[in-house]
Amino acid sequence: MEREELRIGIGFDSHPLISGRRLILGGVDIPYDKGLSGWSDADVASHAIIDALCGAGDLGDIGTLFPSQGPEYKDISSLALLSDTGELLRARGFKIVNIDVTIIAQGPKLSPFVPEMRKRLSQALGVESTQVTIKATTSNGLGFIGRGEGIAALAVALIKR
Repeated sequence: MEREELRIGIGFDSHPLISGRRLILGGVDIPYDKGLSGWSDADVASHAIIDALCGAGDLGDIGTLFPSQGPEYKDISSLALLSDTGELLRARGFKIVNIDVTIIAQGPKLSPFVPEMRKRLSQALGVESTQVTIKATTSNGLGFIGRGEGIAALAVALIKR
């Protein structure tokens, strides 16, 4: 009888907020006067999930899989990168058990967008939306997040083979 192998990974990402960019979080375009600066769409939630899955599946990290400054990744949707990561995991015989994400932002208020984020992230990974949880919090005015200079996200992923 073959034993089930469970593996866990953690991911983190942060990007500065700038004028003139759309704010994309969890694959959702959020109405806001600033967006996240980055080579891709700078979706910190998706990036944190990718790193968590990479850690769990021994895939390196997001920068190894999708190098910044690579012309093919300029302004790419992070959902496409997330989908590719899910494919790499499946090719190694892994299935996603669950993903838990916390987005840390002083603004905007994100709770109205959480259901759509769950839907888009789970679709990109080919899992049920109940396997992806998202929480949003502030930093209570502390640090670069509290000053409205950026947004960060933490993610944990559990996979099995």
